[in-house]
Amino acid sequence: MTVKGPRRLVRAAMLLAALALPASLLTTSTSASAAGTLTMRGADVSTAQRALDLGAKYYDASGTAKDPLDILKGLGVNYVRLRVWNNPASGYNNKAKVLSYAQQVKAKGLKLLVDFHYSDTWADPGNQNKPAAWAGHTIGQLQTDVYNYTYDVCNSLKSQGTTPDSVQIGNEINVGMLWNEGKVVNNDFTNLSLLLKSGYNATKACNSGTQVIIHTADADSDANARWFYDGIKAKGVNWDITGLSYYCPWHGTIANMGSVVADMKSRYGKDVIIAETAYPFTSANADGTANSITTGCSGYPLSWQGQADNFTAVQNAARSNGAIGVFYWEPTWYAVKGNGWDPADINNSGNGWDNMAVFNWTGNVNPNVKWTP
Repeated sequence: MTVKGPRRLVRAAMLLAALALPASLLTTSTSASAAGTLTMRGADVSTAQRALDLGAKYYDASGTAKDPLDILKGLGVNYVRLRVWNNPASGYNNKAKVLSYAQQVKAKGLKLLVDFHYSDTWADPGNQNKPAAWAGHTIGQLQTDVYNYTYDVCNSLKSQGTTPDSVQIGNEINVGMLWNEGKVVNNDFTNLSLLLKSGYNATKACNSGTQVIIHTADADSDANARWFYDGIKAKGVNWDITGLSYYCPWHGTIANMGSVVADMKSRYGKDVIIAETAYPFTSANADGTANSITTGCSGYPLSWQGQADNFTAVQNAARSNGAIGVFYWEPTWYAVKGNGWDPADINNSGNGWDNMAVFNWTGNVNPNVKWTP
């Protein structure tokens, strides 16, 4: 279960019972890449655009002010993840802003992952609220909504020459999305499967080469991960990459995460990524909003070196267990006044992630953090 800001401190009730599935569903394909290299070395920088608009500065290890994308690329990043909200009150992370920033991302030679939340605000294991424009829609209408919206965003990106290299159909959808219609209740994946198929089909209709990721925060539990992915597979859902979130203060040991990654790759024959990870460099707080994470994990002190060592260890475990990618979540989200967590009050809400970014409170990068193949 992942929480990433005060809005996201609700833990979802996890369903622990695994479905009894026929052996035919457990067979693997040969689509997964060979183990050994992280080809998707990613950073989710969804708040960077707002920070830059507010005049925030980012400094490389030598103290030189640079575009944060250039700094991250110099540290090994080759993939940028951007979330898209349908109609957020802040006006940020909407389609127009994603289209604008995608041009900068692609101009830097970076690949693009678009993370569809299908909401006007945060979607996570405990929050999967429909966008206001879809309120009251039936599951049939929601299938059309998901198809049309996904295709529109993808095709708009394609039309301006920034076709997404991958997309997520939902964000941390441990027990479904677009609640309550798309929530998994009593082990019934029917409605969720219909929504996922709509998103998959829209993406492939836009561009057949764009890879579809289905993302849960289940790196902590192989039983939960099997329950979810077995459930959607049994309903005929297709996807290209399995995405998992991993934050060691919430999700347990790195070794356990590695075993979940290995099982997911083996069980479904699909590539696996850690779609989100991060680690604190301090327990201190830069603003009036409490930090989401204030404790660390054994062996990794809350320091710049500890943050870097944890990220290296996560990459090593993911790689050695067959994953092809690791994404750091919001490395650029340091405490910039006016860049708050709440899209309904972005100017006045603070940032619960200021101790988790790889830039400190004056915008200087942690020189020890590296993304490595």
